[in-house]
Amino acid sequence: MPGVSASDPAVRPPSLRHVVLPTEHGGWAFLIEPILLGLLVAFSGTGLLIAVAALAGFVARQPLRLLVMDRRRGKRYPRTALAERAFAACALTGALALAAGASVAAHAFLLPLGLAAPLAALSLSLDLGRRSREAAAEVGGALALGATAAAIALAGGWRTGPALALWAILAARTVPTVLYVRARVRLDRGEPAGIAGSLTAHAIAVALVTGLATRGLAPWMAVGAVALLTLRCAYGLSPVRPVLRTAWLGISELAFGLVTVLATAWGFARGL
Repeated sequence: MPGVSASDPAVRPPSLRHVVLPTEHGGWAFLIEPILLGLLVAFSGTGLLIAVAALAGFVARQPLRLLVMDRRRGKRYPRTALAERAFAACALTGALALAAGASVAAHAFLLPLGLAAPLAALSLSLDLGRRSREAAAEVGGALALGATAAAIALAGGWRTGPALALWAILAARTVPTVLYVRARVRLDRGEPAGIAGSLTAHAIAVALVTGLATRGLAPWMAVGAVALLTLRCAYGLSPVRPVLRTAWLGISELAFGLVTVLATAWGFARGL
């Protein structure tokens, strides 16, 4: 049709992949890491249900975003009905998984999820306001997802202090990482970047996890993992760094995240 783009949602056939999967791929790491860490240190059936609920909540964000966009435009596209069904399915799956987990759990696990709710609400509000690229949205979302590990640990019989410490370790991984990636992308594009803020965040993260390890709430291997992230930051923001495509930067961060999770889980298992 003249004057109509093939990318227009009014003419493009609705794709379930487009409606359900987030356009930003970096968030998957911040979802998978707490689920993996929680299940590695405190596996349980309830933990699996919490993981399902977290996945459903994460996937629900994209169809909800499309629904809000279409409503603001006052339009109803072919994708709108698919987004409605996808969001309803995700919301129902998440609610049922949480309800089932709460009904069979031998230990209460909702405290971290309640503490994370305001962070999730902030991130979602910014996302629906088309401000998902802002640091506050990314940090809030990453911190909220990290609560999944603490909830899984509580469901597996952990005490509240160590379970919340698990969340703090993930925060020491995710918050500095968000700042680092944002600064690295800007530098590689030749734009000004807040290098000092990223380095400071990593230093604070090392101090935080060291404090937890001193109190016996975190393994020293977690301190080593966060220290490795700090070295990665110092090199990655230095003048001698190689310029990386955004996709390769994302892959490298997935690797660093996996190392952090495995080192932390191994440290808890071996008392290291």
